[in-house]
Amino acid sequence: MADPARDNPDEVALIYDGECPVCTAYSCSVGVEPESGGLRRIDARGDDALVRLATEAGLDLDDGMVVVHQGKLHHGADALHLMARLAPRKGLRNRLNRALFGSRAVAHLSYPLLRAGRNTLLRLLGRKKIHNLDSGGGQPR
Repeated sequence: MADPARDNPDEVALIYDGECPVCTAYSCSVGVEPESGGLRRIDARGDDALVRLATEAGLDLDDGMVVVHQGKLHHGADALHLMARLAPRKGLRNRLNRALFGSRAVAHLSYPLLRAGRNTLLRLLGRKKIHNLDSGGGQPR
């Protein structure tokens, strides 16, 4: 059976909320160094094998984005930190991303605030959360 996390081991996949304007802007603005194999952007609300894999792994997509890199799933602050480490060294936005979130401590301290901002924005826009997990202990729907 194929393993979607390992189908293209050189590719970096970013699973984000396509209905959140901030998440979408972030996903469009970040990149990875060419030697990282390119970046695949995946809307968490779509039907994609990696979204299903994240759900099966018990990762709540309302609690954080997911980055799949070298066959491993990184969630929330760890995903933000990894994206900063993989960011190109050129450009002001990339350098700022690296400077801020290249520190694991800063990524872990700031991520809850970023997630709260996303949740507030979704509420203000009248958009629903993803709800990829049921409320019964993090099992897939």
